[in-house]
Amino acid sequence: MESYLVCVIKQFEYYKSLGDKTFSQLTFDEMQWQSTEASNSISIIAKHIVGNMLSRWTNFLTEDGEKSWRNRDAEFEDTYTSKEDLIASWESGWLCLFNALKTLKSEDLERIIYIRNEGHTVTEAINRQLAHYPYHIGQIVFLGKLLKDEQWLSLSIPKGNSSKYNKEKFSKEKIRKHFTDDL
Repeated sequence: MESYLVCVIKQFEYYKSLGDKTFSQLTFDEMQWQSTEASNSISIIAKHIVGNMLSRWTNFLTEDGEKSWRNRDAEFEDTYTSKEDLIASWESGWLCLFNALKTLKSEDLERIIYIRNEGHTVTEAINRQLAHYPYHIGQIVFLGKLLKDEQWLSLSIPKGNSSKYNKEKFSKEKIRKHFTDDL
């Protein structure tokens, strides 16, 4: 179970880095772009992720994950005034998540916690969020790629480079490690 905790922290760090690397390629105006009035901008998606993180991970072992102070509907209204404001908020959500995860012990993983009065083991709650955040970060990356078009800097193996990438990987000895260790 200790390896599970190490692995999920690395997974969350990886997905945070995809958001970070997307943000670094965009202007604030690009982050606020919406394809339609009903669609979400990168800024709004980030705000929703942060709101969810702060609600889910604040005192998560002792309080319901859906806090009374959370206003989920307001997360879908863009109120950021600058890229720095957005990134500071983004960092606060991730700090809350990582601080919560780094306090866990193996024996905590089977504890029951609640999200909207529905019981989850801590493992189930972690897995729920490990699916939720990458879902939205994928949206952020997709929008970033769409906005930057030819100027987009790939966050993974660039198109047409799979053979080169695999050749490099297979030229090395087999080792046990997390796939994010070299990123």
